[in-house]
Amino acid sequence: MRHVIVAVMNGSKARFLTLESSEIPELSHACNLVEQDGLFNSEHELAGEDLWSTSKTGRNRGSNGQAHSYDDHRQQHRVEYERRFVGTIAQRLQSLFQNHPAQQLILVAEPQFLGIVRETLLPLLPKGLDIIELAKDLCNLTPTELQAYLAQKELLPALQRIML
Repeated sequence: MRHVIVAVMNGSKARFLTLESSEIPELSHACNLVEQDGLFNSEHELAGEDLWSTSKTGRNRGSNGQAHSYDDHRQQHRVEYERRFVGTIAQRLQSLFQNHPAQQLILVAEPQFLGIVRETLLPLLPKGLDIIELAKDLCNLTPTELQAYLAQKELLPALQRIML
């Protein structure tokens, strides 16, 4: 059995799963995804008024009553919040690699977030690690549904069902 860690993430949460052998002797060749840990990015879920003094971006009124627009760089701040979250993800992954040595890491993230992950996380990972990226937001799938999806993409072995 190959040792695999699956990290499924988006801007608001991250889940870490490992591929484990079946505990049933008759299915010793079967593997299942088991969730090991998870993170939640509370900054991502905050409403605009909780992060900034106004909920609307780029509007202001001058002393003569005319409105004018400006760029308050909120998108840059959001990207910075996501970078910090990826830093936390990297720490958790390093800890997971110590407890579950793996030769392969499957990164599953929504496309925009995957760019930040690639830029921030990949330089921190162990050398020689086989990294597979999948640009899709699958955070809300159960481990069983996730394994079925990844098996369909031929990234993991299919689930083995017990027939009694």
